[in-house]
Parts: sequence; C-alpha cells; structure tokens
Amino acid sequence: MREQILCYAIRYHGEWHAIKQAILRNEEWERCDYDGYYVTIYDKEYPQCFLQLEYPPWILFYAGRLELCSLPSCAVIGSRMPTQRSIHITQQVVKQLADRYVIVSGLAKGIDAGAHTAACNKHTIGVIGCGLDVVYPKENARLYAYMKQSQLILSEYPKGTKPLAYHFPWRNRLIAALSDSIVVIEAKKRSGTLLTVNEALNLSKPIYCIPHAFADPAGYGCNLLISQGANILVDEADIALI
Repeated sequence: MREQILCYAIRYHGEWHAIKQAILRNEEWERCDYDGYYVTIYDKEYPQCFLQLEYPPWILFYAGRLELCSLPSCAVIGSRMPTQRSIHITQQVVKQLADRYVIVSGLAKGIDAGAHTAACNKHTIGVIGCGLDVVYPKENARLYAYMKQSQLILSEYPKGTKPLAYHFPWRNRLIAALSDSIVVIEAKKRSGTLLTVNEALNLSKPIYCIPHAFADPAGYGCNLLISQGANILVDEADIALI
C-alpha cells in the first residue's frame, strides 16, 4: 500500500477524498519516483497522534526529524498580522514552553513564524498547506531552510503542490492532533486560528488564551474563547501550569 498511496497522492495532489476514492476502487497505479521522505498510514513509523482524527492523513511528506512527532508538544498559534505586543508575548510564552514541549505551528507569517523562530534552538514542527519545495510565505525562506535541516516540516501535499486557500483550514486538524494543548496568542473574531481551536476541541485538547483589552478587535477571538471556558494566561506562573 505504501507505493500505491504515494502514486495516488501524486496523481491527486494530496487531496484526501480523492485518495480515499482511489483506494476504495483499487484504482490502477504504478510505482512513482519521489525525491523526498514520506510515511503512509500503513507504515509503522506513521505518527500515532493522527489516528485520533476523523480524517487521518493517508500520507505525510516530511523534511527533518519525524521522531519529534512522538514527543510532548504544544501548539502556539495566532494572527498573521499580529500587534507588536503579541509578537513579544509569543517570544515569552515559547521561551518557557520550549524547555518542556515541541512547539507546533503552521509556518505562516506572524505568530506562527515567531513561535518557530523562538523555538528553533529547542524543538519545533511546522505543518504547511503546500508542497515541501514551495516556500509560502516567501519571507519565511530562511526559517524553512533551517527547519528542514534541524527541526521538522510536515505536509499532506507532494512537492509542486501550490498553497491553495482551502488547504490551510484542512491542515489545521494536523496541528491540533499533533499537540497536547493549544496556546492562542492573538485572534480576531473571524480567524483561521479559531478553526484550529475547533479541531482541538473536537479532540478534547485544552485551550489556553492570552487576554486582550476590552473591545480590541485584534484579540476578540481570544476574549471570546476565554468567555466560553478556555484557560486564561495572565502571567508566567500560568504558563508554567500548561
């Protein structure tokens, strides 16, 4: 099945439902050459955390250290256009958490990039919505290169796959599954960050949020989550309890 799933993943550009249909039909396939590392759901090396998902990935393409998936981890996520306050808070939070957890995020600009950068001297995993040879956003090129060598980047999509908009909400379920808990630094009322939170709640993962000022649109999502029962992080003592 390993080579068969690789063939389907390349043929259908990593699209989960198309791969499923190909498997169910036992669609004709042939061996494909692929320049890179990958693991399928049928391999013993497949990260077990993804099996808790309703839609576990059929295949994961990766660069770096796959064994990081088996370590305790915490997602640190938030806005792509964060305030300077939130950038500073990200550094503070990750500085504390990275001694105990692998830091997981989405390798987007903003909070994601800040979280990975702050954790690079420890352990961090980036989950992306395109092929591993596609750097998105371009401003993270140096971070990508470093993480491919010394950390871990994961994707459901084979090389050459473009960063299509709908890939990112779909990949958020992988961030949630990888993480033992989720820390939300900054999120607006309508935010992709909240999609990751919803995935984590479906998996009964604890959510922690940074509080924001009254009526602050940049932090509306965080304050809403706190009002709905998320854990609140007000100082370093709270971070130590995660």
